[in-house]
Amino acid sequence: MIGTVIDLRVGVVVIGRNEGERLRRCIESVIGDSSFLVYVDSGSTDDSKAIASQLGADVVDLDLGTPFTAARARNAGFDRLMQRSPDLYYVFFVDGDCEVQADWIHTAIRFLNAHQEVAVVWGWRREKHPEETIYNALCDLEWTSFPLGETKACGGDAVMRTDAFRSVTGYRPDLICGEEPELCLRMRQKGWLIWHLDAEMTLHDAAIHRFSQWWRRMLRGGYGFAQGAALHGAPPERHWVAESRRIWLWGFWMPAVVLVASGMFGWWALLLLWIYPIQILRLAYRRGFGSKLTWSWAVAMVVAKFPEVLGQMKYYLNRLRRVNSKLIEYK
Repeated sequence: MIGTVIDLRVGVVVIGRNEGERLRRCIESVIGDSSFLVYVDSGSTDDSKAIASQLGADVVDLDLGTPFTAARARNAGFDRLMQRSPDLYYVFFVDGDCEVQADWIHTAIRFLNAHQEVAVVWGWRREKHPEETIYNALCDLEWTSFPLGETKACGGDAVMRTDAFRSVTGYRPDLICGEEPELCLRMRQKGWLIWHLDAEMTLHDAAIHRFSQWWRRMLRGGYGFAQGAALHGAPPERHWVAESRRIWLWGFWMPAVVLVASGMFGWWALLLLWIYPIQILRLAYRRGFGSKLTWSWAVAMVVAKFPEVLGQMKYYLNRLRRVNSKLIEYK
């Protein structure tokens, strides 16, 4: 009975670009959990569109003349769902490199049915192959570090009320990163709640095998922090302001101070660089030292400030030139 009700009320939007077999596994994991499934393709050059079509998804091609963003893709998928079935109560957005865990959609809908004040629910996203590379393991640590219960934001995989989504006119299509927290911010301003459930939701396949991929992912994050702070940095939200300040402190101002000091006082000033190992030690201490992964995470958090500050610079340069950045891809 519950499954029948859910089939009538929820649609699924899958987005992707050159996901191949990952996309096949994603779509197969949600077939049967909704009446309408839309796949939005962002210029794939592999067989992603053919795979989605063979599996029965309604395929939407984004216009090649406008820069791709995940936000724009999700909006396009939602619009197609509403054209097909305007009376849908819920929409599940999921990235094409994820596999949906059994019973997740049912769990999410049951919670939303019982909590009318909640607009968005999301669960645990886990990394599929954390053992393959340290970068995958860091992603897994990132996915599992969010608090449960009421939160300020959700991730890319989430079930939302269609009326709440429409009330804020969807995602900002120009955001290349951080579009989910920005959407949730506007929903919260309208009185909606965002909820993180203690339930398995998706398995994610980051497929980050090289340092250069991780670097670009961090660069994109820095760009997103700058863009978010520019949009909602004023009180009371102060959206991404603290994060952006930390990026500039560790990624730019500290190296600049050391460089100037070494020019003025000689190489002894380079001893100031010990502040970075001390910061790594402090971060590891906050997590209780423990495993090798804890130390890897602490090192990564410090090193990440350098690509992140480049992302911030890229945003402000683009803003000065009045151009929108293209999607910063890492795989």
